[in-house]
Amino acid sequence: MTTSTALSLHQLADELITAAKAASAGRSARSVFGGSGKTLRQTVLALAADHGLDDHESPGEATLLVLRGRVRLDAPSGAVEGAAGDYLPIPEERHSLAALEDSAVLLTVVAK
Repeated sequence: MTTSTALSLHQLADELITAAKAASAGRSARSVFGGSGKTLRQTVLALAADHGLDDHESPGEATLLVLRGRVRLDAPSGAVEGAAGDYLPIPEERHSLAALEDSAVLLTVVAK
């Protein structure tokens, strides 16, 4: 990685949390790697406290790395809470994500 492609996830998390707190939906996101035509996609997602993503289908193989705050990942197979620094595999089933406090996560997905 060269300095021209370096990205501070900490700085981006702070910026997106500020945007999420100002947004009516309580969330903000930015793709940082991959996208159309790529197999691997990484997105920083920020959620204001008490906001989240309602139940939705699994995007395929996916993980969350909690960058800031605390989140709760709920699925029929169980629930798990994560705090800054925690790495959470996302179950390949319907699930939801809730911010227990202002939070940012790095979502990594390998497209199906």
